[in-house]
Amino acid sequence: MSTGLERFSINQMTVKQLSLPELVDTCLELGVPGVGLWREPVRAYGVEAAAKLVRDAGLTVTTLCRGGFLTAIDPVERAEALGDNHAAIDEAAALGTDTLVLVSGGLPAGSKDLHGARERIADALAVLGPYAAERGVRLAIEPLHPMYAADRCVVSTLTQALDLAERFPTGQVGVTVDTYHIWWDDTAPEQIARAGAGGRIHTFQLADWTTPLPEGVLNGRGQIGDGSIDMREWKRYVEAAGYTGAIEVELFNEELWARDGREVLAETADRFVEHVIR
Repeated sequence: MSTGLERFSINQMTVKQLSLPELVDTCLELGVPGVGLWREPVRAYGVEAAAKLVRDAGLTVTTLCRGGFLTAIDPVERAEALGDNHAAIDEAAALGTDTLVLVSGGLPAGSKDLHGARERIADALAVLGPYAAERGVRLAIEPLHPMYAADRCVVSTLTQALDLAERFPTGQVGVTVDTYHIWWDDTAPEQIARAGAGGRIHTFQLADWTTPLPEGVLNGRGQIGDGSIDMREWKRYVEAAGYTGAIEVELFNEELWARDGREVLAETADRFVEHVIR
């Protein structure tokens, strides 16, 4: 009997107040089959220990977040960024996920050159893509809403993400489709179809758009069903493009983090079924 949760994955950041063992236990209790993990808590727990924990529980690690931040100009900073991304790829492989999400990075201090920043991302992908492919990991460029272009991600649209990804083999570089970041873009459905035709939709993530945005805007992702985004519509777009993989809910939200994490995970699973599946 279907529960509606067969494709559901909970991103660890949604319930970051839960320890990794608590997250795993709650997923098992609720019948949640997948988790998207974050590097910082995984490293704190131990990568190999985390891999064993989720593997023994029978959970699928749908993604690892995050690599990226590849726009530095200074040679030392660029070398450090590449080293960190090589480590992220190794961690993804150890955890058994085939997808490392990339947040590309903002403008370096004092720079106003968006085009140059994007070209430096391409230069880095030329190094990282083959390394990832050798380890069974795909890099998934995530376009972020334009309000993050200066400080976090100079890739703001699926068009820009695909223009970068398509320079490389499908098995190396694709994209992340995240409703929070693209719902406003009238060209996004066409670009989802483009990504699907090329086999480049590597992960599909959900978060709702609620206002007013909090100060700093980073932690403004709304609970599914609380905002302006038609989740079923975006699910139809990615499925029409051929995507049949996990659907991951990733929320950065101070109010959710202040609540009991098990309660939040149960609520998120219920909202997923109500607003995405039914």
